[in-house]
Amino acid sequence: MTQISYPDNTIEHLDWSAGAWTHGPAATRVSPDGVLFAEAVEGSDAWRHTSYGFVHATEHALVAPFAPGTAMEVECGTPFTQQFDQAGIFVKVSEEQWVKAGIEFADGVPQIGAVVTNGKSDWSASPAPQWGSTRVTFRVSWTNNALTIRARREGTNWQLVRVLPFDARDHVTAGPFLCAPTRAGLEVPFYKWRITPPDESLH
Repeated sequence: MTQISYPDNTIEHLDWSAGAWTHGPAATRVSPDGVLFAEAVEGSDAWRHTSYGFVHATEHALVAPFAPGTAMEVECGTPFTQQFDQAGIFVKVSEEQWVKAGIEFADGVPQIGAVVTNGKSDWSASPAPQWGSTRVTFRVSWTNNALTIRARREGTNWQLVRVLPFDARDHVTAGPFLCAPTRAGLEVPFYKWRITPPDESLH
């Protein structure tokens, strides 16, 4: 398992006010201890063309500038019970180029997954039954024209989710996201949002 460590003084903890929503949630609130709760609009999703033929661009992503040579982490809960409930981290270049990585409830099981979109979407997913109803962190490192996505469940080590080519330089943003394609009432807690140095290697 990959171990990632860095001095605390190299971590930038982002306030929820640092970002702007790509599409506003149904409701948001911040608890006294700083947890952001966001409620998804029914039918919200992000997908382009592949297999299904449709374009959905109604995700709720709270994004801030994301620079090369850094990593961004989002820690959230996974209170998912309905088909395609999802949350994690979203990286946006444009309406046609973006990446989302997180936990998505599909076919009755939480799935660790990533969707990479360049005009058309490409979805990879792996069943993760133990990742439901717990706290998870997704991390995206941007180095050498590539994004490296890792994830961990609370109290466990990082695991590799995906490595992908990433040809972008300007106007890249990233941050927490959630979607509820099939129902109303999904509320997701987001615990932490931070920028750190990127991973030094894949292994």
